[in-house]
Amino acid sequence: MPITRSAKKALRGSEKKRVFNLRRKKKLDTAVKEVKKFVTAAEKVAAQKALSLAYQAIDKAAKNGLIKKGAAARKKSRISASVRKLVK
Repeated sequence: MPITRSAKKALRGSEKKRVFNLRRKKKLDTAVKEVKKFVTAAEKVAAQKALSLAYQAIDKAAKNGLIKKGAAARKKSRISASVRKLVK
């Protein structure tokens, strides 16, 4: 447990950030899973709509430092490649 007053404040702040980061990470994971679900079900239109939402979630996560820039690029590349295969 923190002892000093500033450490207690830092703990409160980090708890708030943790909740925010967990919420954003869950949104990211569900968006990517949604795209994969539509790809396996071979639903082209739904997969493309879900792809844009997944891009948005990935970009927000990368912007706020939840995932690194390269990891975001890799995720976007892989899910877009799976959707591209479906559309062809």
